[in-house]
Formats: sequence, structure tokens, C-alpha cells
Amino acid sequence: MSSEHRVAVAVIHGMGSQGDKPQAPNAVSFSADLYRGLRDRIGPARFDRLVGWREIFWADILQERQQIYIDRALVGEARWMGVREFVMHRLADAAAYRWERDENAFVYREVHGRVAAGLDHLEDVTGGEAPLIVLAHSLGGHIMSNYIWDMQKGHTTAPTPFQRLETMAGMVTFGCNIPIFTFAYAPDAIEAIDRPGPRIPPERQLQPWWMNFNDRDDPLGMPLAGAGGEYAELHDSGQLFEAWINTGNVFTSWNPASHNGYWKDADFQRPVARMIEDAMQIGPVV
Repeated sequence: MSSEHRVAVAVIHGMGSQGDKPQAPNAVSFSADLYRGLRDRIGPARFDRLVGWREIFWADILQERQQIYIDRALVGEARWMGVREFVMHRLADAAAYRWERDENAFVYREVHGRVAAGLDHLEDVTGGEAPLIVLAHSLGGHIMSNYIWDMQKGHTTAPTPFQRLETMAGMVTFGCNIPIFTFAYAPDAIEAIDRPGPRIPPERQLQPWWMNFNDRDDPLGMPLAGAGGEYAELHDSGQLFEAWINTGNVFTSWNPASHNGYWKDADFQRPVARMIEDAMQIGPVV
């Protein structure tokens, strides 16, 4: 086996009630179950030495304002409050997160600002030559896809190669709802991001570099290749791997609550651990 090297891992959450206050830069909160599971699988000493792990937290941008509306306009007035809170803290996230020309539409910019800040901090932790792996849950997959797209198309930039995703080796999406956002385009106009990490030599690139996992009982988890266009091309060329897995426990694995079951599920943790271990073999990217 070749010598192993440091890997940077960025984890981003999706829609939902993650918290209404910003978290500390080094906090491990929403990803704690996945962090512990991967650390055990890879080996605590090896993981601590070689893996830099940082969360990208953005829920507070919207959650406090959503809750104020619920308390002001709905509590004591409307029925089906559980369903309404689900809509407000989940579907409203997806509705608010979109690019707009209007300078008052701040959510897209602020969420991407959190991604940029997370990558900046992760570079400080792991160094600018570490291969980057992105783990994105639910709407987080759409956010990261947009962020990568904007970087690749020159709509935004960053000060270092690492932060410009030039050392990015792979991405894992889970409970992915990117296909929802493709219906705004004609079937023959559906475009996907290109393979990131242009500084990684071809012989050291991961194949596949994108893995997408979903549970059949998760209504927010969807395969990408079926959206057609360039997603189908990524799949057919072997760059995108997709699989159905069964997540959750006896109470959640058979129903929509499985959307939050990926974090501690063995069927999900095994391939993620393999991708991280494969990235350890890439070495410094210069």
C-alpha cells in the first residue's frame, strides 16, 4: 500500500430544523453520528491523524425567521401544526434558496458564504494540498452542486486553489433532491457540474467521483441519472455511482423518517469510508 496522506472532509446539512443560532467553527453537531461511525470504521488513530472534518452549517439563516412567522401567524390559529412546521422548516428552505438578481434576495448569497467560510477554515486545518471530499445531505447536495457550478462557470471565485475546489476529489450526496430542480429546464438542456479537482492528475482521480445514495422510503431522496441530460451521461461514463440503500431503524426504515437515517446507517457509512480511504492514497495536490 502506498503512503497515506491527509484528506479534507466538508459536510453540509439539508433542509430542516438544525438550529437557529450559528455554531462554533469546529463544532460537530448534525454530522456527529456519521463522524463517529466513520472514525470507528477507519480507525480512531488513523482518522484523527489523516482526516480533517468540518461542518457547513447554514440553518440559522432562515430558521429563526421561519419560527417567528409560525409563532406570530399560526400558533393558536391554524390546524395541522406538525405538517405546517414541516413545510416551514423544510420546503420553505428549498423555496427561499434560489439565485435572484434582486439584491434583497440574500439567502443564496449567505448560504454560499457559509460554504466559502467552511472551506476556508478546512484549508487552515488540513493545508491547501489536501484532497477534498464533500458529503451533502438532502438540499445540501443542491447547494453544493450550485456552488461548484458557480465556481466552474466563473460566476464566483476564491483566493486559493483549495477553496476554488481544484483539489476536490469526490462528492457523496444522500437523500438527494437535485432532480426536483431540473424540471425548470427542457430535457435536452439539463446540465450537470463537471468533475471538480482539475489539479488532481488523471491517474490519481477517483472513479466514480460522485456517489448518490437514497432510501426507497425517503420521499426526498431521488436518483440523479433518471433526470436525464448530463446526469445520465455521468452515470453511463462511470463517473456517477447510484444505489438504493435501506436506512434507519425499526421505527424509521420503512417510512419517510428514513430521510434522517443515513447519518448512522452502516450501508451508507461503508462506501463513504472507502471513498475517504481511497482519497488518502491521492497524496498532496499541487
